[in-house]
Amino acid sequence: MTTNDFSTARPTPRHDLESSSAATVSAGPGPGPAPADLLRRLRARGAGDPVTHVERVPARAGVPAPWPSWAPAELRAAFARRGVVAPWQHQARAATLAYEGEHVVVATGTASGKSLAYQLPALATLLADPRATVLYLAPTKALAADQLRAVSALELEGVRPACYDGDTPRAEREWIRRHSRFVLTNPDMLHHGILPGHAQWSGFLRRLAYVVIDECHTYRGVFGSHVAHVLRRLRRQCARFGATPVFVLASATSGDPATAAGRLTGLPVTAVTEDASPRGGVTFALWEPPLLPPDSGGAPPQASGDGSSPAAPPQASGEHDDLRQVRRSALRETADLLADTVAEGVRTLAFVRSRKGAEVVAANARRSLDDAVPGLGGRVAAYRGGYLREERRELERALLHGDLLGLASTNALELGVDLVGLDAVLICGYPGTRASLWQQAGRAGRSGQEALAVLVARDDPLDTYLVHHPEAIFGAPVEATVLDPANRYVLAPQLACAAFEAPLTPADLALFGDGAKEAVDELVTAGALRQRPTGWYWRHRERPEVDLRGEGGAPVCVVESATGRLLGTVDGSSSHFLLHPGAVYLHQGVSYVVDDLDLADGCALVHVEEPDWSTHARDVTDLSVVSVRSYVDAGPVGMFLGEVDVTSQVVSYQRRRIATGEVIDTRPLDLPTRELRTVAVWFTLSPQSLALAGVQPADVPGALHAAEHAAIGLLPLMATCDRWDIGGLSTAVHPDTEAPTVFVYDGHPGGAGFAERAYGTASAWLRATRDAIAECGCETGCPSCVQSPKCGNGNNPLSKPDAIQVLDVVLANLPD
Repeated sequence: MTTNDFSTARPTPRHDLESSSAATVSAGPGPGPAPADLLRRLRARGAGDPVTHVERVPARAGVPAPWPSWAPAELRAAFARRGVVAPWQHQARAATLAYEGEHVVVATGTASGKSLAYQLPALATLLADPRATVLYLAPTKALAADQLRAVSALELEGVRPACYDGDTPRAEREWIRRHSRFVLTNPDMLHHGILPGHAQWSGFLRRLAYVVIDECHTYRGVFGSHVAHVLRRLRRQCARFGATPVFVLASATSGDPATAAGRLTGLPVTAVTEDASPRGGVTFALWEPPLLPPDSGGAPPQASGDGSSPAAPPQASGEHDDLRQVRRSALRETADLLADTVAEGVRTLAFVRSRKGAEVVAANARRSLDDAVPGLGGRVAAYRGGYLREERRELERALLHGDLLGLASTNALELGVDLVGLDAVLICGYPGTRASLWQQAGRAGRSGQEALAVLVARDDPLDTYLVHHPEAIFGAPVEATVLDPANRYVLAPQLACAAFEAPLTPADLALFGDGAKEAVDELVTAGALRQRPTGWYWRHRERPEVDLRGEGGAPVCVVESATGRLLGTVDGSSSHFLLHPGAVYLHQGVSYVVDDLDLADGCALVHVEEPDWSTHARDVTDLSVVSVRSYVDAGPVGMFLGEVDVTSQVVSYQRRRIATGEVIDTRPLDLPTRELRTVAVWFTLSPQSLALAGVQPADVPGALHAAEHAAIGLLPLMATCDRWDIGGLSTAVHPDTEAPTVFVYDGHPGGAGFAERAYGTASAWLRATRDAIAECGCETGCPSCVQSPKCGNGNNPLSKPDAIQVLDVVLANLPD
């Protein structure tokens, strides 16, 4: 185990003042043990030391600035009533740039008061001009609701803030359109509701002074590319009404925020990145769960998202079987840590990658606490997407008022409610990017006091690599946000939406950027648009159906058969894996079994049952090359980037004992296939080069398969992606390449920029992959290096030693 003091410039995980937030967590229990003492106690509760590294992030004093001269006294007094006596330097600078009409992105650490940077100019303008309006966009409803509380708490006359989203009662929507001057919504509602109904919003749009885009680093990949065009459609409608609003963006610390914000908005943007806010010190530990004894039966490992099916949601338990030795599940480890910290009186938030995993962690922590102190388990809950609105609001209220001591959450709370007052954060598995890691770790810290953050490694290649290479976390800059507005699978549908809202003109095409004219021509050829001398007109009565988030269709409702009660929803792309007939579905600690999945009606019927087994869907994948965009000829090795067609189908599911991970049986499923045209990176090797490296022909499939799994696991180190954003396939002879080939592809239609990033950093990516395999202490391959819990072939065949030889051949020939 190593420990460092690390104080050079980089993302900072905690600041002690969210200057503009109205929502604060009550004091709750006492402060509990100091972070260092708490970590010492946690480490002492098991055999051996699970901590591989401790990073000390020192406290920092803030640098205040005077209120800008243009800030009205009424507004300064309102902030003072909320405890803000002066802005920090970065807040004042960003606010002044925006007030002077410059588009600006403020990219600073968690809880650094970014909201004041946009509230100050926006509210000052609303107070000075009684007709001006402001539009606020957040990626989650929870974040918009939190900002509504913050703005409402200032009690400024005439602002009339209101949330306009899918949860807004229809009776309130007309009032909001007519009277609210500070509308808080999300890109989905802007896309589906406001822009198509722009005539009803003409008064609001005509007077629009500011567009605030909060947590803009979340708009990446296909989702970010769609949002980029939604914003261009917004700018187009504003221009038609004579408005040119100023865009103010807030982002977690990210690489090159000005470029990313410019690509998102289509405008020149100035970045403010020097964080002048104070922060409390943080003790950040990297935690590797211990190996289980070889005869323990292999307690089920945790969620992961690797393998050949990127659409598959991560599973929560029992992912592996037939293993000689595995590590203890990160889910179980996190649940025990959550129970231990709550028992110590430490208010704790545990971030878990999957919805099912969050339910499992909360249920296990509740069970442990109730065994120790009956009733204490009631202070722990799960929070995730798919809950009904009333459930989400009640959990948020309980968290804000201190009724809950522990919460197991998906990243729904990474960007959501202002969680001032937490003492510790547990991160169950690397969240995919360093930006998300620091965002989640930054939720810990009570009024500038010391805080504890723990990254609990899952048993997979990337997590194992990171806990043994802390410099990849603490010494590396955060990633740049990746999005591609020119993606024709995004551009064409968005142009169709724009044409529905108002006929497209040649002048509009420059607004939508490269490829717009070609996309319009394709729409004309397809019969979607009609070209006239005045422009291009939408030909259909119905508006285009465009899914911003690329989730594979409408959500599927989960309904209890006996009562008809709606339990929640699951996105369409996950329904084949989570809601197939016979699947076990968890909701707030209650276990249900799926009776029927009706994809046509978007409904799954379930009944209450607590079986002693879990379910795990299996799928098969096929891939064909459509075109090659770029390639590197490196003698016996070829590296390619291009378009591919991927066909996948969920064909069966396994039932496994919860206690041991033992496979009970495998049951067939009859679900439809899914087709995806996307972008892939792939490399080929000559059979002769493999033979010279000592890889026997019979071992080639296992060697390539193992290298593919590890490469998928390590790609998030290079690109801003999650492991379930990508998929892969390997074969000893692929019909399109006529050679041994490994493919890694984006799991989104048209691609999301991840394969391009892999192609551009191929040497560094594959070297990290090779090192992760070689440095793993297992003999034949394990979840920490080459096994994937999402593998459609059940992790067979795999050859760890030969995978190293394959990557050695690639790296020896591929230019840096």
